Amino acid sequence: MLTSKQRAFLRSLAVNADTILMVGKNGISDDLIQQAGDALVKRELIKGKVLTETSPISPREAAEKIADATKSEVVQVIGSKFCLYKRNHKEPKIILPKQSRK
Repeated sequence: MLTSKQRAFLRSLAVNADTILMVGKNGISDDLIQQAGDALVKRELIKGKVLTETSPISPREAAEKIADATKSEVVQVIGSKFCLYKRNHKEPKIILPKQSRK
């Protein structure tokens, strides 16, 4: 579970990230899930887009379904774009801010 500080940090990284995942008229397929999973292992943070004029599902639904299937976390959904994060435990690329202890 991400804290608000970690989520804000990931959002700042996502601003400059390329959109590599497109959800179109076919919705979410097994190939799309596989592509997202592979990208998350390699990059840890990915940005996707839902082609709202042709896609049968909303950007929020797409982000949540892909996150559930890849065991990742939804960082944000803005308009038709969304960001997902999954830590690579073998070779971490993104160092998140520490959780503050109360």
